[in-house]
Amino acid sequence: MSKLVTGDGRTHIESPLMRESLVDRRVIARTKTDREFEIMPDVVLIGIGGQSIFDRGKEALLPVVEELSSLRGKHKMMIGVGGGTRVRHTVAVALDLGVPTGGVAQLVGAMEEANAVFLNALLAKHRSIVMQREHFWELPLYIENGMLPIVISIPPYHFWEPPPEDGPLPAHGSDFGLFILAEVLGMSRVVFVKDEDGLYTNDPKKDPAARLIRRTSLGKLLADPLPESILDRQLFSAWRTSRHVKRVQIVNGLKRGELTRAMAGEDVGTVIVKEDADA
Repeated sequence: MSKLVTGDGRTHIESPLMRESLVDRRVIARTKTDREFEIMPDVVLIGIGGQSIFDRGKEALLPVVEELSSLRGKHKMMIGVGGGTRVRHTVAVALDLGVPTGGVAQLVGAMEEANAVFLNALLAKHRSIVMQREHFWELPLYIENGMLPIVISIPPYHFWEPPPEDGPLPAHGSDFGLFILAEVLGMSRVVFVKDEDGLYTNDPKKDPAARLIRRTSLGKLLADPLPESILDRQLFSAWRTSRHVKRVQIVNGLKRGELTRAMAGEDVGTVIVKEDADA
């Protein structure tokens, strides 16, 4: 039974934080623990690029759909989708109208929901289901019954999107949103399906001399940031202090079989590990 504590003009339920300020750095430091519970550690989150895969039409998307359907039953997985070109068009219209950053973030999520519906139609016969925003507690029910849950990528900050450092665009994009979802649920792996072979030293579409990075670590990327990155930079910042995600992989969805090999644990595309992030 909970013990009540009095004596300072207030009544507390006894706990280590009952008289503490939750913005005190010393108090925050004492709450650190290595025992944070992993809700779904055996699930892999797969992010399907909006502009890189969806916008290319059936030639790019249908082979990925075939791979996803063949992987169901072999792996526990969840699929996240980006919004692609429609997001960019919507953002342009919103900025022209003067919509604030938080409003733009809410609109972007709505565009991604369309791609989630498209993908669900293609995977419906393979027991896919679109998960409504913030219904995370339904995920175990879906996955343990062999279903393929599909989620949108943009984190649901909506009007609570923090003001960005530069310009009015929301700083927290699709890659960051999927990473945070994986981290909160205690997943250890995230696989991003893009239209490039992985992470490059520069944008290969602009620089023919750009070199593919096969394997690297978060520590190296933080110590020597790339001039351009195929993943949201906010992802790397959040990963530095995360507790669960250990491996992020980027594969080329235009190359049939790469996603399957990545799900089997092969080091295809680019593999980024968290080790030595604090070095």
